[in-house]
Parts: sequence; structure tokens; C-alpha cells
Amino acid sequence: MSGGDDARKRPQYGEYATPEQQRAAIREPAPQASARMTHLPTPVTGPLPLPHPTTSAARPSRTADRIITFALLVYGLITVISGVPQLWNFTELAQTTLDLAGIDATFSNFAQGDLWGRIGAIVFVVGWMLTAVLSWRAVARGRLSWWIPLVGAIVTFLVVTVCVMVPLYSDPAIIAYITR
Repeated sequence: MSGGDDARKRPQYGEYATPEQQRAAIREPAPQASARMTHLPTPVTGPLPLPHPTTSAARPSRTADRIITFALLVYGLITVISGVPQLWNFTELAQTTLDLAGIDATFSNFAQGDLWGRIGAIVFVVGWMLTAVLSWRAVARGRLSWWIPLVGAIVTFLVVTVCVMVPLYSDPAIIAYITR
């Protein structure tokens, strides 16, 4: 370093500018009162109070979303209450299904029918309960929630459908009807 200002790199964007040079560059008048009081210590005060929101528009109330969510949950509960006894007595449900489909046969897969019907009934109840809990939490947090009962119903119905189809498609009478 050969000394002086030549070794120092040239300032960019006002890095080494004094406050007066900065004000001159942005054409702002110098504060007169603050220049004389810069040597005075700033008074210490307590913590500032937090600002309170002046309006309630920060978070929408979503009244329609809540009504739709709870209406869908009530509809789902009615469906579950009416569907569980039918699934619990799967043999009668299967025979009614065969009669409605026009299949002249008697359902005979009793063991699997009882097992899978009861599994389907439990899945129905647990699926509704899980959907209700997730919906309630979303409503409590103020989030959009109408879609949760719809998705919960679709997922639950798909699983229950699989539970119902296993004993139906393993019944000899239905297999004989399908393969003829």
C-alpha cells in the first residue's frame, strides 16, 4: 500500500458519504433542531403498547362455509346411522342387492359377509368421526372447511365399497352369474 487515498477503493452508492453529503445528494434539507440535540441521550420509556386492530375485517367470519360444513356433517351422520345396521347385517343386505340386481341366486358367503360387513361398518363410523374432527378444527381456526366433509365422504365410501365388494365377489352364486 503506497499510502493515502489511492489505496482505498472508490465509494459506491454513498458508502463513505457524510450525512451532509447524503442530504445534498438527495436534496433534503438538514434538520436544524435534531442537529443540536444529537448529543443528548434519548429518554428511556417502558415498552410501547401493542396496537389493537381497529376493524374485524382482518379475518372473514365465513358464516356460509360453517353452515355448509355442518350441514354436510349432519347429512353424513344420518347416512352413517342408517348404513351401519345394514352393514352389520350384511347377509340380508347382500340378498337384497342380489334381488335388486335381478340375480336369481342366494347369497351363501356368510362368514366373509359378516366379517367384511362389520369392518365396513367400523370404517364408516371412524371415517365420519375423523372427518368431523378435521372439519371442527378447520372451522375453529377460521379456515375454509366445506371441502373436508366432501373429501372425507369420498374416501370413506371408497373404502367401505371395497369392504362390501370383497364378500360379494367371492360368493359362488355371484361368480356363477358373472361367468355365464
